[in-house]
Amino acid sequence: MTAHLDGEIRDGRHHMQVRVYYEDTDFSGIVYHANYLRYMERGRTNHLRLMGAEQQALFEQAETEGTGFAFVVRSMHLDFLKPARMDDVLDVVTWPVAVKGASIMLAQEVRRGEEVLVKAEVRVAFISGGRAQPIPKSIRMLMKADLIS
Repeated sequence: MTAHLDGEIRDGRHHMQVRVYYEDTDFSGIVYHANYLRYMERGRTNHLRLMGAEQQALFEQAETEGTGFAFVVRSMHLDFLKPARMDDVLDVVTWPVAVKGASIMLAQEVRRGEEVLVKAEVRVAFISGGRAQPIPKSIRMLMKADLIS
């Protein structure tokens, strides 16, 4: 059942559905812009989980090795194209564009059916010991395998 909650990977892209609730909307009945960031964060997290890089397990591994780490959003470019409304079922699509050194560039779209509502380019950095560090080989390999798909 977890796989359904986490979405699925099809054709090298992670797809995760989310329903728009009243709490996601503003006074005009459309999705408040900041909520798209939440949807996309869930998409990135579940993408990693389905690729085999579950963040909780990675955090536990890092603690045993004595060096804490985190993935942090370094930059994000968003284009809001069309609004989503209450009760819409959205598809949050995530895929890696490039994996280099200490960062991963991801593309994301929030769609309603075939309509693209929001596009994003997200650069995620790998931080350990308070500084950017090369992404561990295991994670790089997972993401590059997804690039090849």
